[in-house]
Amino acid sequence: MGKKSVPRRFSDNEAMASAKAIRVSPQKLNLLAGLIRGKDAAKALSDLTFSSRRVSSDVKKVLESAIANAENNHQLDVDRLYVSEATVGRAFALKRFRPRARGRTGSITKPFSNLTVVVREREEAK
Repeated sequence: MGKKSVPRRFSDNEAMASAKAIRVSPQKLNLLAGLIRGKDAAKALSDLTFSSRRVSSDVKKVLESAIANAENNHQLDVDRLYVSEATVGRAFALKRFRPRARGRTGSITKPFSNLTVVVREREEAK
């Protein structure tokens, strides 16, 4: 009996990779996602390599994973890949408290984010 297979979420010329619970706010992570959105995969990798932001290494790992998925699982040409989607979402936030003056407390939220990168193979120019 078993379950019916779920249809693939992406088309045949796309591959995806995601990371959950990256320790940075979604707003800061979206700046890096916007940096690579729509670029060729090789150009996006070089931009992330030389970026001075702390989470650029995490975003680079996810992009490399998406490229590897495209090459190994879907037999796509690595030289024609580009970043078609880079989406960021909220994961959760740790709530911490810090003592303040006169016996009060100040709340601190430490947010986490999710990142999904989709690479697509460019069609041949005719």
